[in-house]
Amino acid sequence: MIQIGDTALDLSNPLVLAALALMAAVLGLLFLSVLSARRAAKLAEPLVYQLAQVGQRVQALSDGQERLSGGLTHVSEAQAQSQTAMLQLMERRLAQVQSQMTENLQGSARRTAQSLGDLQQRLQSIDKAQDNITKLSGDVLSLQDILSNKQTRGAFGEIQLTDIVSKALPKDSYDLQATLSNGKRADCLIHLPNPPGPIAIDSKFPLEAYEQLRRSETAEQATRAAQQLRLSLRKHIKDISERYIIEGETADGALLFLPSEAVYAELHANFREIVREGFAARVWIVSPTTCMATLNTMRAILKDARMQEQAGAIRKELGLLYADVDRLGTRVENLDRHFGQASKDIAEIKISADKAGRRARRLDNFDFEELAQDAGQPVMRLAETPGE
Repeated sequence: MIQIGDTALDLSNPLVLAALALMAAVLGLLFLSVLSARRAAKLAEPLVYQLAQVGQRVQALSDGQERLSGGLTHVSEAQAQSQTAMLQLMERRLAQVQSQMTENLQGSARRTAQSLGDLQQRLQSIDKAQDNITKLSGDVLSLQDILSNKQTRGAFGEIQLTDIVSKALPKDSYDLQATLSNGKRADCLIHLPNPPGPIAIDSKFPLEAYEQLRRSETAEQATRAAQQLRLSLRKHIKDISERYIIEGETADGALLFLPSEAVYAELHANFREIVREGFAARVWIVSPTTCMATLNTMRAILKDARMQEQAGAIRKELGLLYADVDRLGTRVENLDRHFGQASKDIAEIKISADKAGRRARRLDNFDFEELAQDAGQPVMRLAETPGE
């Protein structure tokens, strides 16, 4: 038996034993629970600490989140302000760019219009130049047609000679198409003084032989063309020498005018014997350039001759001028004499006037004694009246 307070427990009773066993088991379980609780409390202490740390971190995270939220709000506001300012700046820049683009487009349009206008003017100039080229081509073809005919070629040389002579000499110093005493007609006759006398110029243009020489492709063709050119020039030299050099009427020489510098250069480069033959026949070959130089020399000769012609008249006028100067000197001397006599008379008149003036002043002051002294006569005194 077990006495627990007022309660007695019979250990022989199975129920009691079972109850005790159950209680023991419960107590054991409670003890084990307590132990487990203590163990769990010990084990939970770090977890609680960690939970506290986590709570602090969560609080810090919450505070940071609040600060982040405030920062995000500030950032959002700043971003909104920045976006507004950026939009305003972009609007201004866009307006400036649009204005600049408008100005550039307008300037480009003006420049494009100006360029198009200049291009149009240039195209017009090109059109005019094309027209001139077309006209020039026609003129060249016409010139070729002219030069292909002997008569028209001769007229061309005469026209060129006339133009050169008219520019170099006075009109009264030459005659065109002058007929000489032998009935021959020279293209131009220049009236130079004697010596050398009038000199004739005749135009010759051996173009066919020259063109054959230029177009020759073989040595045989070149030789044949050169021979033809020599024959043509020799004939021209002979004709001028026989027709236009007349003793007592013209100068002892004449000029052969070649209206082509190319033919003239070819002649002096490769046909010097023809030039020497011309010198021997007293026929000088000239081109447009050398003809102008020769005519300028003739103009100087004409000027000197005309001055000599006027020398007699000049001497006569100088004699008359000398006589006039001599008479002028004589008259100046006479005038100088008259001026000397007049100057002397004026000086004497001044002396007489001074004397008359002095006498008038003395008479005005009743200075008769001085007058008598000047005259060398005694002064007659008046009788004194009674009572004085």
